[in-house]
Amino acid sequence: MSSRDISKLLFTSVYPLYVQKAERKNRTKEEVDTIICWLTGYSRAQLDRHTAVKIDFQTFFDQAPAIHPDRSQITGVVCGVRVEDIQDPMTQNIRYLDKLIDELAKGKPIDKILRRSQGL
Repeated sequence: MSSRDISKLLFTSVYPLYVQKAERKNRTKEEVDTIICWLTGYSRAQLDRHTAVKIDFQTFFDQAPAIHPDRSQITGVVCGVRVEDIQDPMTQNIRYLDKLIDELAKGKPIDKILRRSQGL
């Protein structure tokens, strides 16, 4: 595994970090779950099952019922890289999720995070 292959990171190890990041900024686990479900098409029950077992990002996104078609509206920088410029689709999906969690932690309203205010 390449040291830069983030698809092999365990989603189940990163998920609690997403929740902690949100909660430090007075946001909730439920908001984190809403974001993940919006992006991936998982139901809450499916997400709960995936967070209870060891699963890497590759498998998590490969098994996603319906990656949201409006994810391309997510723009900005994560880890010094513009998410819209990432060529690898798997890495881009992971970074889209990172960007959405960043927006939540920065206090952005959930409707804007989910791109609902843009007529969607």
